[in-house]
Amino acid sequence: MRRIAVRTDDFRLSFHLMRELKRRKCDFVMLSSDEKWDGVLITSPEEVQGGEIPATEETLEISVERAIQASRGLDSAVQLVFGVDPGPRPGVAWLADGIVVGSAQLEQIDSVADHIVGLSLAVEHKRMCVKVGDGAPLIRDRIINQLILRGIETLQVNEYRTSQGSRIKTHLHAATRIALTGGERVHNIRELNPTEGDLREIQRQSRIMSSGNLTISTELARLVACGELSMEDAIKRA
Repeated sequence: MRRIAVRTDDFRLSFHLMRELKRRKCDFVMLSSDEKWDGVLITSPEEVQGGEIPATEETLEISVERAIQASRGLDSAVQLVFGVDPGPRPGVAWLADGIVVGSAQLEQIDSVADHIVGLSLAVEHKRMCVKVGDGAPLIRDRIINQLILRGIETLQVNEYRTSQGSRIKTHLHAATRIALTGGERVHNIRELNPTEGDLREIQRQSRIMSSGNLTISTELARLVACGELSMEDAIKRA
């Protein structure tokens, strides 16, 4: 395995890269601007001279993923498979030719497709599909719609017994099992129909986010539930 190094004069970028590499439990070194390196090297786009992996604060996770795969000698694969465990903080796991190469827990539902597309750029591949667990129906369908609109092959997987494992990493374990499980191809955009329970939960969240000052209306809650309005904007409108 080739070692990873960070070499940049951008102190802020260097700090964020170091933090992300530590989070991923990577063995890496920090280099000064004049030090040479024959392993995997991450730097800023402005400092790329040839062969380095460029990174910005916006692309940190993708750049680090590219570096990890390069350090393992994995720069191409026949098939990439992503598993998604839907929920307010979706779990995502990705496999290259059947080997688990990474996982992440995301903070926003609407970032799932962008995150997957970004990760897919880290490894050259011939085919790619995304498998989404069938739990949390409203969130599941929002994610499926994102993927289909991107033209990504999407399958729905029965989540039965995919959520076993550590409670701390339940979503990540489930996402990995979903990626390893067969599913049914989804071809069409799903109609979003939030239940009364979904709307009440969003209204409850609005009270928490507004420190108990207000509860958004059912109409606004419906827009939030369907991803047409952020909770922050809904609270401002209320």
